[in-house]
Amino acid sequence: MARIKPKRHGVVTDMTAMCDVTFLLLTFFIMTTQFKKPDVEQIKPPSSISEKLLPDASLMTINATPDGKFYFQPVENATERLELLEKMGKKYNVTFDNNQKASFQKVQSIGVPMSQLKSYLDLPEDEQKSYKSPTGIPMDSTNKQLIDWVEQSLSVKPDYKLAIKGDVTTEYPKVKSLFEGLRDINFLKFWLITSQEGKPNE
Repeated sequence: MARIKPKRHGVVTDMTAMCDVTFLLLTFFIMTTQFKKPDVEQIKPPSSISEKLLPDASLMTINATPDGKFYFQPVENATERLELLEKMGKKYNVTFDNNQKASFQKVQSIGVPMSQLKSYLDLPEDEQKSYKSPTGIPMDSTNKQLIDWVEQSLSVKPDYKLAIKGDVTTEYPKVKSLFEGLRDINFLKFWLITSQEGKPNE
C-alpha cells in the first residue's frame, strides 16, 4: 500500500512588525542626526592620514580662509552662547538687545569685529549665512579679538574644546599669530581639521 504524502503548506511570514521596527529606527536616526553646517566661505583643509575624530560636544571652531580672515563658531548650547555674548559685551562695553541676543543664539559663526557685531546680528538669518566679512575677526599683535572669543568661552565652561580649520593655501604667518595668541592664554591643546587621504602603501 502506497504511503500517503502529507500536504505541504506554504509558510506565510507577517512582515507588519518588521516594517514598524524599520520605520521606527529610520525616524529615530533622522531626528537625532546632526548635519554639518556649511562654511561661510569655501575652505579646503590640508590632507592627512590621521583617523582621529573630533569630539561631538562642547566644541568651538575657528575657520581660517585662504586670505587669512578668521571666523569663530561658538558651541551649540544656546544658554552658554548667551552667557558668552554677555561676557564679550562687558569686555568691549557693548550692550545687546533681546532680538540681538536671540539672533546670536542661532548664528552659524561670527566673522566681524566687536564694533560691527550689533549690526551683523540685526541682519535677517538668510543674509547672515551668506554674509562674507571683508575683515573677519581681528587677530594680530595689537588686536586679539579672536583670542578674546576663545578666552571668554573658556570662562563660560573651562572644558570646551577647540578645532581649527584652515585652508591649505592660508599663509602660515596668519595662522602663527593665532597659535601664539592661544599660547599666551595657556590654551595649548586643540584639533586641526584636515581632509582624509588614503594611507601610504607599505
